[in-house]
Amino acid sequence: MTNQEIFRIAMEQSALDSACSADDFLRKDNVVVESNPHPKARKYLKLPFACDLVSYGTNIVASVSRELKDEVKSYIDAYPVEHCFETPNLHVLNELLGRYGLAVCFMAEYFLPDLKKLKPLPCPYPVKLLEPEEFSSLYLPQWENALSGRRRELDVLALGAYDEDTLVGLAGCSADCDTMWQIGIDVLPAYRRQGIASALTSGLALEILNRGKVPFYCAAWSNLKSVRNALKSGMIPAWVELTAKELSFVEDCNRLSH
Repeated sequence: MTNQEIFRIAMEQSALDSACSADDFLRKDNVVVESNPHPKARKYLKLPFACDLVSYGTNIVASVSRELKDEVKSYIDAYPVEHCFETPNLHVLNELLGRYGLAVCFMAEYFLPDLKKLKPLPCPYPVKLLEPEEFSSLYLPQWENALSGRRRELDVLALGAYDEDTLVGLAGCSADCDTMWQIGIDVLPAYRRQGIASALTSGLALEILNRGKVPFYCAAWSNLKSVRNALKSGMIPAWVELTAKELSFVEDCNRLSH
């Protein structure tokens, strides 16, 4: 597998998620399509989208409801690609979404492995590859990023670091779609800043590639610790995505965060 093939696989998956063509992400002009469910879309997505913007850096593909097509097209065509994903321009999008009972909710940057940089990294503690039956008892708060308690059936592989009998770091991956597995990572607070996260992330990414799948990693722009881990692990920014949700959903998220 080459870097070009990895990016192509990611764009083909994004096309399934967004109800467009993979080549749409390479066009110079923006693309607006009506969102539709697809059986091979990432399993955690709630489709159809009301409004979802994806960019691989060249343009924006907007997957939206029929009633929002014209207004979202006007928005993404009014500003440079990168400014559509940030304030102050983002306030314009949020204002128009509000008229439909929606608001900007999720914003994230996605990373893919760079095969020129991805390599095994040293870990200060012994590591062990874990199959599902071996991590079934690890659905605990301290490992909530590595493992998904809400979608346990998708978790397929994990890599743990152990200080004697104590698990101190865990990277897990979920089979979110047929071709790509998403990596999450947790390290106990007392064991951070020792290179455990990057060793486990890179090690699991290599194992995923060995199994014929593409590893990917998601981080919020403001989560610098996570972004730094992705970069140190041999991952590079691939695409950004913004998703709007119903105002009631956003309000529930805000209540849960307090």
